[in-house]
Amino acid sequence: MGTYDYIVVGAGSAGAVVAGRLSEDPGTTVLLVEAGGKGRDLNVKIPAAFAKQFKTGLDWEYYTEPEPHLDGRRIYHPRGKMLGGCSAQNAMIYIRGNRADYDAWAAGGATGWGYDDLLPLFKRAERNSRGGDALHGGEGPLFIEDPRSPHEVSERLVDAMVEIGLPRNPDFNGPTQEGAGLYQLTQRRGQRWTTSDGYLRPARKRANLTVLTGALVTRVVLEGDRAVGVELEQGGSRVVHRAGREVVLSAGAFGTPHLLMLSGIGPADHLREHGVGVVVDNPNVGAHLMDHPMYLLNAETTAARTLAEAESPRELVAYLTRRRGLLTSNVGEAGGFFHTTDGLAGPDMQFLAGPAYFWDHGFATHDKPAIAVGCSLVGPRSRGRVRLAGSDPSTKPSVRFDYFAEPADMTAMVTAVERARELLATSAMRGLVGSELHPGAAHTTRAELEAQIRAGVEHTYHPSCTARIGSESDGVVDPTLRVHGVQGLRVADASVFPTITRGNTHAPSVVVGEKAADLLRSGVVAGGRAGQVA
Repeated sequence: MGTYDYIVVGAGSAGAVVAGRLSEDPGTTVLLVEAGGKGRDLNVKIPAAFAKQFKTGLDWEYYTEPEPHLDGRRIYHPRGKMLGGCSAQNAMIYIRGNRADYDAWAAGGATGWGYDDLLPLFKRAERNSRGGDALHGGEGPLFIEDPRSPHEVSERLVDAMVEIGLPRNPDFNGPTQEGAGLYQLTQRRGQRWTTSDGYLRPARKRANLTVLTGALVTRVVLEGDRAVGVELEQGGSRVVHRAGREVVLSAGAFGTPHLLMLSGIGPADHLREHGVGVVVDNPNVGAHLMDHPMYLLNAETTAARTLAEAESPRELVAYLTRRRGLLTSNVGEAGGFFHTTDGLAGPDMQFLAGPAYFWDHGFATHDKPAIAVGCSLVGPRSRGRVRLAGSDPSTKPSVRFDYFAEPADMTAMVTAVERARELLATSAMRGLVGSELHPGAAHTTRAELEAQIRAGVEHTYHPSCTARIGSESDGVVDPTLRVHGVQGLRVADASVFPTITRGNTHAPSVVVGEKAADLLRSGVVAGGRAGQVA
């Protein structure tokens, strides 16, 4: 048993930030607990190799329950299991989201979470290769860079998006999000840059930060209505570590509600079904799950040196000696944000496109070079849930997304697939595009496209909102990230999003970590100070 001021559970996009920032105070002791390892694998460092992590020891490897609107398919969902979490496994795309996302959070009761409130934190986190300005930071721990070796196909894909009506946009995190351009990436000189690299590596020299890897937290230890520590399993035995001030859950949109429910915080009837004693009855724990479903069009191409050649000796040498070439690619190099219908507060669709065949999370192969254009629904309405599948902490939770439960989501996705087909038929892509592989040229009507989407849609790896900011009647945490009904327990990860942001969720998760660290360091909670029962 050890005693620390703060215990942070999960070293991912937000948790590493929280622990790193808290440890900046030499008078504070911090324990960071991570179930995975150190994440030093080459497939973590090499950008184009991210899909090679899937279904390995670096991956939590979740599967959903049969999805009722996807022909009963069970959907595979990877999550990074290592220091850096999903920042060590994602496609490195740096998108903050839309101003409308955050302003809607604030208008809905998430005081202090509006865009203008969070912009200084985005800037504080960011070390942008273009330098600092009114909207960007140039000195933060998170390296943000332009693509190291962008492919000609990606440049032409951007031209094609402009040709079908998207404005050219060199900065999706600038004054406006809508438009087409190449993505900025969380890389440093062609190599992946994680929150572990930016926030933990320098902090590991501090005597007041302890990092445990290979340690599975089994529950939050509660005394009455106060969190006083965590129980964890490591090396076949269980031990309790105590927190003198607060426990922070940063285990992600699946792991955080799972731990809350294992600890007796969640829907009372559901907890009792699994023999878990009820401490706080809150049906919102694990509810409101949101993600960005994505359908990928694939077409053969005549382009030379696609990512099918990324592992050639030539490209290996280029990467190892100069950090250049195909292996620096994030696969989805080109992107765009647009509306599929009028009257929306922000874009509801995102293109992610690049010089590669990508299907079934990268497990499927094709014998000819190809281009992929992903259609990611960033303005979804459908919501799912996370529930216990058993009271054993090693049993993964039951997850169901209910993609397309709301018919408007399918209408938007079919429209996006039609727009993607227009993109591939532009003069900018002339001479590059061959046979359409997915959905296939034979499928032309909207009904046929809908059937193909249900049969083949996956997602953009962005689960969120399962412990969202809200009131005690509709949320899990208050705007200070304090869990309703429990003292000394907060949540800091994508699960606290009131609604999902428009775009990739890594950057918003980092800012949740930055915000949480500020709240903890200020010591202010609803009704009292950190470390005191209100």
